[in-house]
This record gives sequence, structure tokens and C-alpha cells, in this order.
Amino acid sequence: MNKITTLDEFIMSRQKDFAYASGELTGLLRDIGVAAKIVNREVNKAGLVSILGVAESENTSGDTVQKLDLYANEKLIECLSNSGECAGIASEEDEDFVAIPSVEGKESKYVVVFDPLDGSSNIDVNVSVGTIFGIYRRKSDVGGPIEREDFYQKGTDLVAAGYVLYGTSTLLVYTTGRGVNAFTLDPTIGEFCLSHQNIQIPKSGNYYSVNQGYYLKFDVEMRRYVDHCCDLNYRLRYIGSMVADVHRILFQGGIFLYPNTRKYQHGKLRLLYECNPLGFIVEQAGGRAITCQLERIMDIEVKDLHQRATIAIGSPEMVDEMEAFVKKYQAPA
Repeated sequence: MNKITTLDEFIMSRQKDFAYASGELTGLLRDIGVAAKIVNREVNKAGLVSILGVAESENTSGDTVQKLDLYANEKLIECLSNSGECAGIASEEDEDFVAIPSVEGKESKYVVVFDPLDGSSNIDVNVSVGTIFGIYRRKSDVGGPIEREDFYQKGTDLVAAGYVLYGTSTLLVYTTGRGVNAFTLDPTIGEFCLSHQNIQIPKSGNYYSVNQGYYLKFDVEMRRYVDHCCDLNYRLRYIGSMVADVHRILFQGGIFLYPNTRKYQHGKLRLLYECNPLGFIVEQAGGRAITCQLERIMDIEVKDLHQRATIAIGSPEMVDEMEAFVKKYQAPA
């Protein structure tokens, strides 16, 4: 019988791998694991309580905020505030960053960014949603207040990143820059247990994921690439939850695309909360993540908390193929 390894045990055993192995990052990851269990509980009973549905507000990106979005946001902040390891958070649901008061005189060295409930428009129809997070080591003096520049860091500066997928089973997938591992929540014992170790994305695949309803609003080079996918009988799969779409591609191979459109000329997805963390994970698994203008996602300068970006992410050979189509068909500068 195989030994069961819980998330806490795995994190503790890997603590020596961290660049700053003094326990703070370990504590942060454990806090996020606790928050994920709480959010999972509410997601699974959303149809039974009044939190299901739309709240009377919009977030800073103009998206309608679901009631469960607000709950997930609150619980993540609450859990990250308990241990004193986090100096501040930035969330897709909040206009500005939130400074977290120190706990028992601790000098918090990290800041956390997250999308508390990606794909939340799917909640009412019982389709998979997820939480995305990224952890950075703060730049400002640990003895002083956090600053906006603590969050204005490239994806290459990420210390850890991950996501939680709330689906038929609940999975937590994360990386600290030394491979990607996944943990499945066992509801009988209330623990995330190691289920997939050292995940490697297939070099190619038969899936492409894009909102093809916007086809006529894409640039010509992106339309040509989508046509190419259709010609090769690639299977179109688009859930409307980036976590779920990228999770499938991570395990089965393929490419996820969110290009610019006439309405969203700079893309719609948030660089800080969605693109960078998932780009870090996919690169650690052997994949690629670039913009549809062919810039590596992880190299983009962050200039705003809610900065948008286009993205092409997934199997390396398929991203290479998309890149070739853009170079061939894009209009001259």
C-alpha cells in the first residue's frame, strides 16, 4: 500500500528547496491550503444557501461580481492574515492592494496576489471554477509598510504559484520553481493528498481552447491559426474558466488562447492574477506561455495592479506553431 503524503507533509519535506528556508513560505502555502478547503466547502453547497448568484456590484475590471467571489476573497484574506507570514495581498476583486497588520511582531517577507474565484460566471450552472495565486518576496523594507512596487514584479520574480480547481474532485496544483505537483482533496479526512508528482505537459496535443464566438473580432493571424486547428481536426474545448481549461491542457496537451479583440485591444485576462501564475506553472511543467504579440508572459513589466494581457499557453510545440502563424500573417509594423 502506497504511503499517503498530505500537502502539509509535502511542503515541510520540501522546505529545504526554498531560497529562504526559514518557514515563512511553508506557512503561506499551508494558509492557502486551508482557505481552499473553506472555499471548496462553500462552492459545493452553493446551491443550498443564499450565496449563489450575482452580487450588486462590479469589480475593477468591469466583470460582474458573483456572491461567491466575495466570499472566496474574504476567506483568502482572512486565512492569509492569521499566521503573520503575509505582508499584503492584491486581489482581482479589490481596486487597491490590502496591507495586512503584523502578527506578534513578525516581519512579513511576502506578498500574495490572487484571483479568488476564476470562472465564477459558471457557478450557477455547476461548472468547474478555481482559485489562482502567486507569491512574491516583497521589495520594500520588512520593517516598514508595504508599497505598490512590492506587487509590480515580473512573473520571473515569483517565488511560488498555484491554483485550486473545484470540480468533480478538488485539486491544488503548485510550484516553487522545482517542478509541479498536484494534491487531491480527500473529503473523508479533510486533507489534500499528493496525487500527481512532477507533472510534465505533453509536447503537443489534440486540443485547442479559445472563445471561438469572437472569431471575427480576432486579428487575421489569429483567425488563420484557428482555421489551422480546425483543418487538423483539433478538438475545441472551452469552459470559460481559465483554470479548468489550462488544467486539461497541462495533463492532456494542447493550447489555450485568449487573444486581443476589437473591444479588448490589450487582452482581457489579468497579468498579475491569472497570466503570470499559470505561466509559471506551465513553464515549470515544460510548456510555454507567451502573449499573442509573441512576448514571454513572465518577462512583461507590471505597471498596474489590474494590467491586462493576451496569452497563448500550453504544449511547447503548439505554442511554437501558433508563433509561426503570427509571424507569417501579421501586418507589417
